[in-house]
Amino acid sequence: MGAQIIRLGLRINYTAPSDIDYGDVVVQGDLVGIATRDIKSGEVGRIALAGLFGIVKDTGVGTAINAGTKVYWDANSKVATASDGGGLNKFLGVSTRDAQDGDRFVRVLMGGGVLAAAGAEG
Repeated sequence: MGAQIIRLGLRINYTAPSDIDYGDVVVQGDLVGIATRDIKSGEVGRIALAGLFGIVKDTGVGTAINAGTKVYWDANSKVATASDGGGLNKFLGVSTRDAQDGDRFVRVLMGGGVLAAAGAEG
C-alpha cells in the first residue's frame, strides 16, 4: 500500500493491467490516482484523482517534506518525494503539513493537476 485514504474526491473507472491493492498509487501516463479498493487484473475499479491522502515516503536524513511543497510519485522506488526526478516522477499534489525525516507518510492534497488540466481543456 502506497497511500492512506483520508478524504476522497474525484474518482474515475480504471481497468487494472495487474492486481492492485487498496491504497496503491496508480500511474497511467501523466494521470496519478489512488486505488479505492482492491482491483483484480482485468477488472474495472475506481481510482481517486483528488482528495487528501497520506502517501508513503522514504525515511532518513534528507527525506523531510515541508508543508506547501510540491510532491511527486517516484514509481521506481514507490515513494512520495519532493523531487521531480528530472521529469521522471509524476506530480501528486501539495503537502499539507510538515513530514519530518523519520515520518513514514507525507500528507498530500491531490487534485490540483486534474483541475488545472480540466480548466485548460474547457
